[in-house]
Amino acid sequence: MANIPVDASAFAVFDMQELSAETFDAGLESAADELAVVFFWGFECFNCEIAKKAMLAKPDEIRALGLKWFHSNVYEHRDLGRRFMLHGVPTWFFFYRGKRLGRATGWHGLGQFEAAVVAAREKIRALEAKGLSR
Repeated sequence: MANIPVDASAFAVFDMQELSAETFDAGLESAADELAVVFFWGFECFNCEIAKKAMLAKPDEIRALGLKWFHSNVYEHRDLGRRFMLHGVPTWFFFYRGKRLGRATGWHGLGQFEAAVVAAREKIRALEAKGLSR
């Protein structure tokens, strides 16, 4: 499947780094103190294309969320789908310093995605308040 062209416009526009099972943990580590998000998607996934098009329609709003973006095609990297017990895509997982903070499943609009980002940032604040963020 790796040779089949995919509309990767959203990946380029939001500077999403591709992750595989082999590069996943090191990729997240490269985010350092940024809130990282991994966009799990699949080739020929209709809802994934809807999500990418919706994100491309509002690039400034997506960039304003201040996220370090990653992506992984779980149809190609099935071991990541199993690792995160994914039952469908698109799904986004949020991470901070390697800790999983939450997820958003399916694209239900920018407002719901923003709410997931806010919830992840609240978890970071709670971790830092308890001294558990490192």
